[in-house]
Amino acid sequence: MRAGRDFKRSLGDAGPISSLMRAFVAALVLLGLLACGSGGAPSTSPAPTSPTPGAPQQGCARTSVGFTPLTDLGSGSYQGQRGGLYPTGGNVPPPAHLDAGLKVARTIQPLDAAGQPSVSGRYVFVSIGMSNTTQEFSAFKPMADADPLKSSRLVVVDGAQGGMTATDWSNSGCACWGELDNRLRAAGVTRAQVVTAWIKLADAQPSEGWPAYAQRLQRETESILQQLAVNFPNLRLAYLSSRIYAGYATSTLNPEPYAYESGFAMRWVIEDELNGALRYEGAGRNAPWLAWGPYLWADGTRPRSDGLTWVCADFSTADGTHPATSGRQKVAQMLLDFVHNDQRATVASPNRERRTEVARMPARSGSHPHHANRGCRRRQGR
Repeated sequence: MRAGRDFKRSLGDAGPISSLMRAFVAALVLLGLLACGSGGAPSTSPAPTSPTPGAPQQGCARTSVGFTPLTDLGSGSYQGQRGGLYPTGGNVPPPAHLDAGLKVARTIQPLDAAGQPSVSGRYVFVSIGMSNTTQEFSAFKPMADADPLKSSRLVVVDGAQGGMTATDWSNSGCACWGELDNRLRAAGVTRAQVVTAWIKLADAQPSEGWPAYAQRLQRETESILQQLAVNFPNLRLAYLSSRIYAGYATSTLNPEPYAYESGFAMRWVIEDELNGALRYEGAGRNAPWLAWGPYLWADGTRPRSDGLTWVCADFSTADGTHPATSGRQKVAQMLLDFVHNDQRATVASPNRERRTEVARMPARSGSHPHHANRGCRRRQGR
């Protein structure tokens, strides 16, 4: 069975809405992800709660931790926080933010090394994150590079690095920034040509409990986004993902509930942009336009509403935390599905170059956004 197909095309039904880079990254622009809720980051820190006793040591026997994915939580709650990927209580961006993202996407075009528009230029999609991120993106890159819809002008660069946590990336003096420059140079591109990013972050050995660690991860992520806006002046769009399941962890590297709770941290980051604390346009611009990328967490072998599960074989036998080959392929396929599945797309091929332009088709009222784009189709232009 093809890796990543053991669930119902998890983000193949996600309904991203995009108009990015006249090609493959076009599909990255807007996601119409899954279900309901939000309450904002807690403004004050209640007494920290501790991770589930013994959670890091249960290994393959821990097939569920009993949490509900944010996308399925709906009007339920976790530690006083409602479900959903966005503060509106749903899994799609608020309409005004969605429209703004489309507007930003339409400005993206190939750039020369100095960042000036050029029909013979390049544009770059990078990853930012830690070991899990680079392992997953390394599986995604060959899939993306072989994709017939990928523009020859798009360069995919894995900037994520093993051992480089959110704490590291949030430090402007981190060697990770220099290594990212090295990887861009090796790919024949420059900082000025980076236009979009997939960002998935975590820290090693978190111990603060709820909500303190999630709030720290939020702060670190926002610091990283601000540095990205400075270092990569043409980075206009960024997609955030939180952790995969960590219930099989056999160490304290980053076990549950921290993996699950990282989803709230990412939601709070996006909420700060919606509230104006992070600005993606204008004189005070200090971040790219933000939205969720694929939401990766599911409660072990307990199927998510779209069928996604995580089995122990998806993880390294060394720590139960890093993805094994099947886990990497699963995330890579989810990311590729996210890239491909616009709510309505037309694919044309002017000058032998494929171009993807995406128009928004509203989800059916009351429908689950993960299933909203069924029946949508690509039409090959003549």
